[in-house]
Amino acid sequence: MTAEPVIDTQDPTVAAVVPPTVRASLSPSRAADFKTCPLLYRFRSIDRLPERPTVEQARGTLVHAVLERLFDLPAGARTPQSAGDLVAPQWDRLVTEQPELATLFAEDDTAGVAEFLRSAAGLLEGYFAVEDPRRLEPAEREALISAVVDEELLIRGYLDRLDVAPDGALRVVDYKTGGAPREAFEARALFQLKFYALVLWRTRGVVPRVLRLLYLKDAEVCDYSPDAEELLRFERTVVALWQAIEQATERRDFRPRPSRLCDWCSHQAICPSFGGTPPPFPTAGDGDPLTDARSRPAAPGADE
Repeated sequence: MTAEPVIDTQDPTVAAVVPPTVRASLSPSRAADFKTCPLLYRFRSIDRLPERPTVEQARGTLVHAVLERLFDLPAGARTPQSAGDLVAPQWDRLVTEQPELATLFAEDDTAGVAEFLRSAAGLLEGYFAVEDPRRLEPAEREALISAVVDEELLIRGYLDRLDVAPDGALRVVDYKTGGAPREAFEARALFQLKFYALVLWRTRGVVPRVLRLLYLKDAEVCDYSPDAEELLRFERTVVALWQAIEQATERRDFRPRPSRLCDWCSHQAICPSFGGTPPPFPTAGDGDPLTDARSRPAAPGADE
């Protein structure tokens, strides 16, 4: 198994230097889609069907935006009051940049918007219950990282936050605005962070010391420490997953995998499990194989 570094950049408009051998890309969110339901992967990454944002996703995006901006302030000013003051301005900015968010509330539903903003502020209280941002100076925030594995697959994603200790140790931090999962679902929650850990190991030669999930709703912290052997196994898993996606694409065979997550799916009307019919499979050559379903692998908070 080989891997080559790809230039890390926080600016999504700056193209990464991709070796000519690379012919596909995979983000943790799209990999998780295929693991959860191959047909969902097809709808999002091949058909690229639009999905109406949900209030929960918008709240997650808003909280992530506030926490990113919070660290623009001087350390001493990173207080709960300052975070609360950022909520409304950041929501206004998001609605301007993503007009579809405005459709979540009726034009005259000022009470609904106010309650939404209060709920976001409540999650920020959960953040301050588990961390003191005045004592932190993140090395990177909302940083795009990427690497090539197996010579042909580009893996990439956006870190919520990367902390670097004086001795060079890395801590990957991910904010979750949903509730902390039961033990049986912790592996699913850590999949994304292991994905990032693999990229960091392959590009920087350092295995992150800590992968940290901050569950703001429940004010809980979940820490996990991977090792090189585990990341090597995980790399094999990612490559095998990509190979399975390629086989499904060649056969045009993406089958639904019904589960409780179907209740939150935007595509039930065209899913065979609910009596629907998927659209015709896109013709060969449509789209860019190096572009995931979204230019950003996942909007912050979108996968809560």
